[in-house]
Amino acid sequence: MAVDFQTVLSSPTLAYAEGLKFFRGEGMINDALKRVVSDLERNQIDYVVIGAVALNQHGYRRFTEDIDLLLTLEGLEKFRETLVGLGYRPAFKGANRKFRTTEENIPVEILTSGEFPGDGLPKPIKFPYPSEFAVIIDGVKTISLEKLIELKLASGMTAGDRLKDLADVQELIKLKGLGESFADKLNPFVREKFIELQHSVVPAAENRVDE
Repeated sequence: MAVDFQTVLSSPTLAYAEGLKFFRGEGMINDALKRVVSDLERNQIDYVVIGAVALNQHGYRRFTEDIDLLLTLEGLEKFRETLVGLGYRPAFKGANRKFRTTEENIPVEILTSGEFPGDGLPKPIKFPYPSEFAVIIDGVKTISLEKLIELKLASGMTAGDRLKDLADVQELIKLKGLGESFADKLNPFVREKFIELQHSVVPAAENRVDE
């Protein structure tokens, strides 16, 4: 019988050990991610990973307790029809976008194209179609760095409980050495906030490197 991921998280010792495995590309989350990707691709469901999994794909090592996916509405419906009951179950009765792997009890949360990040209200930035901004990293379709930063900025700017998204952008700026001109790749709605964060974490011009 598979170990329950929630049981692992409830134990500091087991959670620490799982975290070390995760950062080595091993452990329960990574095993589940490989299976999720295989299931999506086998069923021809277009996707990209977002959230903390995407951060890790782009090199920012942060432990996560779930797998966040971006699908189309049609992809979400196909996920429900073909995969729920075959490796996945609703996270709770009536759940339409929150699921758990049946093997390890790992949360799988799905957002869909056209939704707005952060407070959910209409704004110039919305979740795109997965195929529009997908890059393949280690065999996993991952949202591009530019779009990941754009979405996190929009989220952190409009939702008071999502300030960690701005902190994630700060860490990506430091990790990638992003310069002020990187803002030109972003939607005007978030450019000023990106430049503000960039100035706060990379004050020395000689240390700035554009991608």
